[in-house]
Amino acid sequence: MPSLSAIARRHTDLDEADIAWLQLIQADWQVIADLSFADLVLWLPDGAGEGFWAGDQMRPTTGPTAYVDDIVGTFVPAGRRTLVDAAYELGRIAREGDPEWRDEVPVRVEAIPVRRNGRVIAVISRNTNLLGVRTPSHLEINYLQAASDLANMIASGYFPTEAQRSDHADSPRVGDGFLRVDAEGRVIYASPNALSVYRKLGLTGDLTGRILTDLTRDLVPPKKRPDEETLSAVLGGRAHRDTELGASGGPGDGASLIVRAIPLRPKGEHIGAIILLRDVTDLRRRDRELVTKDATIREIHHRVKNNLQTVAALLRLQARRIGSPEAASALEEAVRRVGSIAIVHETLSQAVEETVPFDDIADRLARLVTDVGSTTAQVRVRREGSFGTLVSEIATPLAMVVMELMQNAAEHGYDAGGSGEIVLRAERHGTRLDVAVEDDGRGLPEGFDLDAATSLGLSIVRTLVESELGGHLALGHSATGGTRAGISLPVE
Repeated sequence: MPSLSAIARRHTDLDEADIAWLQLIQADWQVIADLSFADLVLWLPDGAGEGFWAGDQMRPTTGPTAYVDDIVGTFVPAGRRTLVDAAYELGRIAREGDPEWRDEVPVRVEAIPVRRNGRVIAVISRNTNLLGVRTPSHLEINYLQAASDLANMIASGYFPTEAQRSDHADSPRVGDGFLRVDAEGRVIYASPNALSVYRKLGLTGDLTGRILTDLTRDLVPPKKRPDEETLSAVLGGRAHRDTELGASGGPGDGASLIVRAIPLRPKGEHIGAIILLRDVTDLRRRDRELVTKDATIREIHHRVKNNLQTVAALLRLQARRIGSPEAASALEEAVRRVGSIAIVHETLSQAVEETVPFDDIADRLARLVTDVGSTTAQVRVRREGSFGTLVSEIATPLAMVVMELMQNAAEHGYDAGGSGEIVLRAERHGTRLDVAVEDDGRGLPEGFDLDAATSLGLSIVRTLVESELGGHLALGHSATGGTRAGISLPVE
């Protein structure tokens, strides 16, 4: 389905400022549809003046839809929808007494001109399914009155307002809690859901007739509410924005809610506002649980790292006391492998999520190889390219693989007293990661066969690459005459 901006740029003469204005209306699309109990369709004038394009539509959650099918991107020639034509040409809301019939469904249609800087740039059609219409309740009357005020503001160019987008992803919806306040910020209507929200804050009486700012100030302690300017602007209904507040102590202990204000001035003068409320107590509790869980996971990684370092220290101590050079060498190799795993857990203990920037781990492993990796040759390690961010399930075995390959290159690629350079290369290609460890040493022995190799290090590398990482390992000659070990594995 094409976007509003794509349709506007392709088929209309609207400039970027006009499109931005329409996108601000889009931000409150659902609110207007729910208050109207009607489907909304945004009609954009064709650049050639031959009709209108449907740029966007929204169905209500408060009533039955009048449009079963999506019509975004469709073209309606001039004269087909007379109310849309009239609203665009005359610049005022157009209505008819008789409903339209669509698939045996009576639909009442209204057309609202969208005005910006004194000119009409689009038309909104409001389509109400009249099946099952009954005498409206007090709640529905207030919804419809608010929708009428917003429609008049759109037609007069007073709505939308700059910076009206919500700061919260969980911004209130009409059904979460609806208040209507007058120009003084006094509640003149409160929906049952809105009353229930304030009951959680500790309200014992009624909302109607109360100054909302004063009431909220009495119920919510200073540390749980925004600054006075924000509190008065939002709850007084004079700023098109939202804020979050909560309560502690008494009946409202731990309650949290988001409050959003939409000021009303259908004729240019401020007459009050719509106040939408949403109880987010459970959402905030879950947020706190997630923060606690994340902190616990990081603490586990920290303790695992400490335990692995203890194991490495014990193995190193044992290697120093053992008499057999072969046994001491085997223990030193075990120390390195445990150390590479510890580095991953140390990084994870400092991460917010279960992912790590692997370049930092690779660089630390490289320094480890340079410092203690080779006892007979002086080697330096250089990294090229980037591993990117990897999940812990990949990072841990990959760290062992990279460490093992660099260590093998340092120990077996150079003669005693020699020197050289090991290059660690990494490239991301979509969902695959290619890694290569290349040295400029003596190269592989004549007739080397990876399948027949008995080296413990290579066996560990091959098992981890193929079984744990689902990748492929290849050994061959490097461009400098040394050895090249390359691995390719899938990554998210």
